[in-house]
Amino acid sequence: MRSNRARCRLIGAARHEVAAAADRLVAASRNEQRREDVETVASELIPLCDALGWIARRGPKVLADRRVGLSGRPLWLWGVGSRVERLPWGRVLILGTWNYPVFLSGVQLAQALAGGNTVLLKPARGSEAVSEELVNAFYRAGVPTDALQLLDSSTEAAKNAIDDGVELVVLTGAAKTGQAVLHQTADSLTPTIMELSGVDAVVVLPAADPERLVNAIGFGLLFNSGATCIGPRRVMYLRGRNLPDEDLKRPAEPTWLGELTEKLQSCPPMIVHPAAREAVADAVASALAAGGVDRIGRFDESEVRRSGRMHPVVLADVPRDHAILQTDLFAPVMTLMEMDSRDEMIAEVNDCPYRLAASVFGPRHEAEQVAAELRVGSVTINDLVAPTADPRLPFGGRGSSGFGVTRGPEGLLAMTTPRVISTRSGRLAPHLVSRRDSDAELLTGVMQWDHGGNFRARIAGLRRLASAVGKRRRVK
Repeated sequence: MRSNRARCRLIGAARHEVAAAADRLVAASRNEQRREDVETVASELIPLCDALGWIARRGPKVLADRRVGLSGRPLWLWGVGSRVERLPWGRVLILGTWNYPVFLSGVQLAQALAGGNTVLLKPARGSEAVSEELVNAFYRAGVPTDALQLLDSSTEAAKNAIDDGVELVVLTGAAKTGQAVLHQTADSLTPTIMELSGVDAVVVLPAADPERLVNAIGFGLLFNSGATCIGPRRVMYLRGRNLPDEDLKRPAEPTWLGELTEKLQSCPPMIVHPAAREAVADAVASALAAGGVDRIGRFDESEVRRSGRMHPVVLADVPRDHAILQTDLFAPVMTLMEMDSRDEMIAEVNDCPYRLAASVFGPRHEAEQVAAELRVGSVTINDLVAPTADPRLPFGGRGSSGFGVTRGPEGLLAMTTPRVISTRSGRLAPHLVSRRDSDAELLTGVMQWDHGGNFRARIAGLRRLASAVGKRRRVK
């Protein structure tokens, strides 16, 4: 078995093969949702190569044994030294996703391999060709074929792999898929990491930079045809408080909203993935029927159902209890939400079942105060989506957005399980000696001496300890 350093070095070498195969990976990634090759390079290939390089540099230290010796050792463990080892789970099943099949699956399988596991990759339907190119890049880097296996894309392939026995399942997908996988893994108590859907919020503070805000929301909504789990689905802003100067007359709506609407109205139609079309059409049609207004005005329900062609949808006046505000959609759809206070916006984020990520736009200090109160997996300030691809950062959600993390040192450690080895040296082993009447007094004295809240309490503990030792000597 290779050492941690050798495995991480091998994974790092795979980035050279990914870079060499860039044209083939880009070609294999082309589909109706991925409109431009630059999106594949920027959102998948570069972040993957960065992550592989990070594993090569930092992985050995993250996976190294942790020694636990004299420093901080409890008194009653005198003579005991321990080490914590990181061991592979064994067979790891990675259930890939269709929206970012290179970056997301690539980092997950790389970290699993770096941890010493055998990896089974089940690609999403429609991602077979690009997944094969990705796996071949790892083979060319020197990863053995028996350490990395590409399954077919059928649901049965995933079910059979779980039935055959795996030690860890890593899923990137919709919440409903996560529920189905959890049902199957429950009987065998197989551990899982669930990177599930999001209904992410953008919190707009009064002094937010309007140009940055418009550009960021436009980018996040349209990138990858809206099929991004951390895309902006709810944009929250304060009612009547969108200009910093209190002496100016308030407009009916913030100026940035008009600029954003104008920008999105000129966008060409995108194609919604076949797996998402019915859900998107149902959700938007229901919101419009409930009194919502599409500010872009180009939504065609029948066309979405028939071909998936869809212009961006920006909904306003949607009832606060409508399901679309808590529905994971992989399409360029977002809902505007006017709020009365900052606390109301925070509560809206935290009360949503889906809490994958959120963004806050505004002055840094105020934005950081809001970010500190959001119970989500990731918060970006004055930006959207891009910062989460940093290879040094873990990624995961809360609530219906899943549990566990991938990426970063936390994600690498999650691909391993700890084993603790403790060794006692010397003759001292008080717990192995026959009990005496004074033992309770002695141990209480030790505890109070070690953990007393002030000097007087510790001295009292020392006296009890001394008294118990004296009784022992007199018994002898």
